[in-house]
Amino acid sequence: MLDVRSHLKSLERSKLSMSNPDRPRVFSLSGREWDLLDEVFAPVYSPSTRISLEFLGLTEPNPGAAPSSLLEIGCGSGVISVQAALSHCTTVATDINPNAVRNTRMNAERHGVTDRVTVLHSDLFDALGEGARFDRIFWSSNYVLAPADYSYGSVHERAYMDAGYRTHRRYLEQAVHHLTATGSALLHFCERGNAAELARIAEECGRELRVLRRRTVLEGADPIEHFLLEVLPAEA
Repeated sequence: MLDVRSHLKSLERSKLSMSNPDRPRVFSLSGREWDLLDEVFAPVYSPSTRISLEFLGLTEPNPGAAPSSLLEIGCGSGVISVQAALSHCTTVATDINPNAVRNTRMNAERHGVTDRVTVLHSDLFDALGEGARFDRIFWSSNYVLAPADYSYGSVHERAYMDAGYRTHRRYLEQAVHHLTATGSALLHFCERGNAAELARIAEECGRELRVLRRRTVLEGADPIEHFLLEVLPAEA
């Protein structure tokens, strides 16, 4: 298990994803075709996007599954945000990667939901207005813990690992401040990450993590458990 948590293994996965000669320009997921730009996280090489769709009940457009408003952090190619919009959800999608911003806009246009998807170039919540509130906030995180002094070699690496869990700390601190009164902040995490360190940071931030769903899948030869966590203010 220590090997799958290694940031060096995730660095290798990032490089292989970008350099694979068979990396597609268009891929299929959830019964639809999706554009894929260079330096954007490729769902074809990881099960995480498919699992996120399952966690959120968005494997098919389903108006009963989607909230009325969704903020997706780290939208990548835009699959989750567009699927939510196809379920009549008003969606804001953000990503720190400019190519991912372009990619999500392309897929919103491909599937005819540009009127329901706003895409922002943003580091987490930075590009949002102060009063922005959502019924659901979702981040399928870069759950592998990299050393705090790690210097990213490309923006693509940021989709695979988080140096010192600084981004996770900010998400845990800030997400609850962008919710409606009945909203929920969700985090897709997995065994490739350091759950004990995440729990420690949550406690320092005055947050509680509640497991809503679990799913174990084979990633290569490794059985990896994925979790859908809800981020809550800790009870006094």
